[in-house]
Amino acid sequence: MGEPSVDQVLTVLRRVYGRFVDVFAELGDEGATLPSYDDDWSVAQVASHLGSGTEIFRHYLEAGVNGGPAPSDEINTPIWDAWNAKQPTEQIADAIAVVGSFLDAVEGLDADQRNRWRADMFGTEQTLGSFLRMRLSEQTLHTWDVTVAVDPSSTLEEEAAGLVAENLGSVVQWAGRPTERPRSVEVRTSRPERALHLDLGPSGVSLSPSLDDTSAAELVLPTEAFVRLVYGRLDPGHTPADVTVKGVELDLLRTVFPGL
Repeated sequence: MGEPSVDQVLTVLRRVYGRFVDVFAELGDEGATLPSYDDDWSVAQVASHLGSGTEIFRHYLEAGVNGGPAPSDEINTPIWDAWNAKQPTEQIADAIAVVGSFLDAVEGLDADQRNRWRADMFGTEQTLGSFLRMRLSEQTLHTWDVTVAVDPSSTLEEEAAGLVAENLGSVVQWAGRPTERPRSVEVRTSRPERALHLDLGPSGVSLSPSLDDTSAAELVLPTEAFVRLVYGRLDPGHTPADVTVKGVELDLLRTVFPGL
């Protein structure tokens, strides 16, 4: 699959943002303190996390547009403190506003600004497209943390899951826990279809294109469910009926990916 365009990522971000807005409209003010999927956060605290993260990303967006240095990590703590001090209903309303404003700002960039955009983040140089895909991962997974509190059968937005899945290789490497003995798993996903290979072992976890290894274990599931597995969100109560495994225990895979 080729690199998605900035417009494609923006379109999906807008759609996920729409789900975010809609679920909080459904919850209303009285639902602001309901527990989210994350045991430690209410739905308002999830909104606050997305709001503060988006505010920090807005500083990076401006630096990339202006060709200036990336903002210092010193900006993070005051932003987090300000968001944590808000009341639950403020956290929700302000998160909706700041995420919408961030998307407006990106959509307002002209073609030259988009092509020239660069910023150093987490030790690597990002293009505007890769930068937005980082935001898409956060927005997609944490929006689900809220929607599933309203509807236990909620799934990730399909196209968003497909885009997030394109970057799972790097996520698997640092999120996966080592296992005592090596295990090889051929992964087949649907909607969209992908063929992947998951290696588990004492030295860590890796994800690569399928090796067509007929001796390996097999995991078959929707792409959105595989994304949720890697991000620690595929517990037994939220596992689709069409997930099948052969030669490996799903509970083992859950322990390999405890959550982000």
